[in-house]
Amino acid sequence: MRAMASSPDANSRTQAAASRRIQEAKSRVMAVIGTLVDDGRAEWSRTATGEIELRLWTGEVFVLGEIFVTRVE
Repeated sequence: MRAMASSPDANSRTQAAASRRIQEAKSRVMAVIGTLVDDGRAEWSRTATGEIELRLWTGEVFVLGEIFVTRVE
């Protein structure tokens, strides 16, 4: 079976679409986190290493990375 070749143009469009979806998802997550902070249900701050730390009023602590959110506590 012959493999289908994809054009560089198609790859560029696919990557651009994926990048847009990632940015849209990040914006939505940050908007929800902002609402939690505004409502007093969470606090966020920058750590000494420059990462964003999110502390929920229920006690959970998260580090917000470029791509991932990691639960610390």
